Amino acid sequence: MRILVTGGAGFIGSNLVKHLAAAGHETCVVDDFSSATWTNLVDYTGDVVTLDLAGDVSVLDRKPFDVIFHEASITDTTVMDQRKMMTNNVEAFRNLLDLAAKWKSRMVWASSAATYGRGASPNKESQAAEPLNVYGYSKLAMERLAQHYQPQLAHPIIGLRYFNVYGAGEGHKGKFASMIGQLAAQMRAGKRPRIFYDGEQRRDFVYIDDVIAANLAAMQCKTSGVFNVGSGNSFTYNQVVEQLNRVLKTDLPPEYFENPYSFFQTWTEADLTQSRNILGHNPRFDLARGIDAYHASGKLGGLTNMKSIRC
Repeated sequence: MRILVTGGAGFIGSNLVKHLAAAGHETCVVDDFSSATWTNLVDYTGDVVTLDLAGDVSVLDRKPFDVIFHEASITDTTVMDQRKMMTNNVEAFRNLLDLAAKWKSRMVWASSAATYGRGASPNKESQAAEPLNVYGYSKLAMERLAQHYQPQLAHPIIGLRYFNVYGAGEGHKGKFASMIGQLAAQMRAGKRPRIFYDGEQRRDFVYIDDVIAANLAAMQCKTSGVFNVGSGNSFTYNQVVEQLNRVLKTDLPPEYFENPYSFFQTWTEADLTQSRNILGHNPRFDLARGIDAYHASGKLGGLTNMKSIRC
């Protein structure tokens, strides 16, 4: 098939587009390179288009795509500029939905567990949305926009609520990399891993290979909707440090500090009932196995922007 991957130079997008290209699909990356990196595409031989998706996207309208994977997004969840967040996330999505309707394309797109806010965990798709900041709200607005466009589309449209994704390909993200990547970078530098007091906050950490598998399953799904993409379990930051000490062969205790963010989620965990039954998402990696795989890739803790790391 002919497949478009937006945000294809970013963490998830680059992993996805290289998998699709290896499977024999004709692929095209679209990215504005505002937060992504060319280094993720060195071993990708397909087309790359540099484009602001919130602007004029007519350059894409030369030959239709069978499938659109929309992974592009502002990845800084602390951005408070409402206009910037809504324009880059929501209006870019609207432009792509117009193209999907015109081309009769199937679309799979990235939502976020940020829509749940501090809602009860395990998080179910049916529970009320409670976003804590404009990033979470922008993803909720995108979900509602997708529902509005659904009758105009020739195929089901699938939104994926990503939980905390980690793995090879995130090194360029610096302070926006996963906590696993950030803490590993500190520990590889011989520093104690800095985490919010008291380290018992829980997260559903999902390994990149499981995220790619969920996207591929969504490409075949016959039902429109929004589905959780997580490991189906939650782990504390203290447990993450324990696992990193194990694979890095270090013995560095956490350094705790106060959490400065009012919009912090204290517990996220994906309920995968709908994802398993409808999407066919069956994750293979728990925290230990995912960290093992990340370490085996040679990329664990290899962040390229160490000065900007925050924890």
